[in-house]
Parts: sequence; structure tokens; C-alpha cells
Amino acid sequence: MTDNIQGKVVVITGASSGNGEATARHLAERGAIVVLGARRKERIEKLAADLTAAGHKAMAIETDVTDREQVSRLVDTAVESFGRIDVLLNNAGLMPLAPMERRKVDEWDTMIDVNLKGTLYGIAAALPHMQAKKSGHIINVSSVYGHKLGPDATVYCATKFGVRALSEGLRQEMTPYNIRTTVISPGAVATELLDRIGEQDIREQTQDFVSKIAIPAESFARMVAFAVNEPEDVDVNEILFRPTAQPI
Repeated sequence: MTDNIQGKVVVITGASSGNGEATARHLAERGAIVVLGARRKERIEKLAADLTAAGHKAMAIETDVTDREQVSRLVDTAVESFGRIDVLLNNAGLMPLAPMERRKVDEWDTMIDVNLKGTLYGIAAALPHMQAKKSGHIINVSSVYGHKLGPDATVYCATKFGVRALSEGLRQEMTPYNIRTTVISPGAVATELLDRIGEQDIREQTQDFVSKIAIPAESFARMVAFAVNEPEDVDVNEILFRPTAQPI
């Protein structure tokens, strides 16, 4: 069996909970060096401490992905500390659902800043290091809602369709540099994502639906591990997965 995870330096944004935390744990257990970025400093520091105590290698760096300089610092610190960056997981994301007629413009701005611009800032920070050594892997997170529109999710869908578009463009442009590009689109996964839905009626409705079918965040972590673990000449470009019970 190919072991292409052992010893890799993996930078993860949105690592304080949910899919990011689960992926950090899973990859660290398989021998990766994980560099954790998130706004919630206490959470990622505890996660890094837990992983280190278990004999793994981990580092926590407080990072707000809407701040380009902070994202650059996250990546540069990983390179300074461990000599390189092998994988960047652009995982940070928000999903404050609401009908467009409610004109939650501040929420639109935040989703664009985190879901799209945050992903772009990660790419911008990682590319020079990966291009220099002609090796690397950038994993961006879209959603089932990056493939289809859902109720009250128009702007969120737009950001996640955008992540898929920029991922494919990146793949094409990075072929000469041997940089792999993957976009992962999860369906209903049990995370804290729904807690940030500000509209109470939409939040309760969505939580009720998701709670009945959601699969654990470890399923997302396994998808990341699958893509990373493939040999360097194999580029897993897109993974779309859902709970078996999810009809949409």
C-alpha cells in the first residue's frame, strides 16, 4: 500500500473544529506534520498539544483567513519551521444561509471574504514555495452546494461554485510545476458550520434536516487522506460525497 502521507508538512485552515480538526488528527496519526491555522487560538493550541502529547508533530498559529498577511504568516512559518509545505488544505468556510430577499449583505460580504478570498489568500501564500520545488498539493473545499443550488443558499452556492472554478483553473496553470490540485465537495457532515446561520428559522430548519442524516467529520478526513496518499503522478482533481441517506 502506498504511504504518501508519512512526513508530509500539511497546513490546514479552519483547523479548530469540524472537518479541519478531524483531518488534522487523521493525518497526524498517519505520520504527517500538521500546521494548524484558525481564529480560535485556544482550540488549535489545545489540539496541537494533544497531538504532540500523543507523539505526533503539530504546530498552532492563530490565523484569520480574511487577513492576507496572517495567511502568509501561517504558510511561511510552516516552511521556516519544517523546511517546506507539501499540502495546503483551504478548509475555512462559513454558511450563513438566508433568502436573498432578506438582504443580509454583511453576511454576503463575509462569505465572499472567507470562502473565496480566504481560499485565494492560501493559494497565493503557498504557490511560491511549491513552484520553487516543483512539488505540492493544494486542496480546496467546496460543497454539494458547489454543484447545485439549494434553498436559501444562493450566495453560499455562488462562493462554492467559485471555489470549484478557481480550483480547475489552478490545476491547469500548475501542471508545468507538478502541483496537484483537489477540490472536495462534502454533503451533510456533522460540524459547527450550521451554528453560524444567523436567521433562527433557517438555522433550526437546516439543523433538523442535517441532524437526521449527517455523517461524522472523520469521513471528510478520509477523503483528504485518500487524495494526499495517491502517488505523486496521480492527481485526484475532485471528490464529491454525501451521506447515503442524503437525497439532494
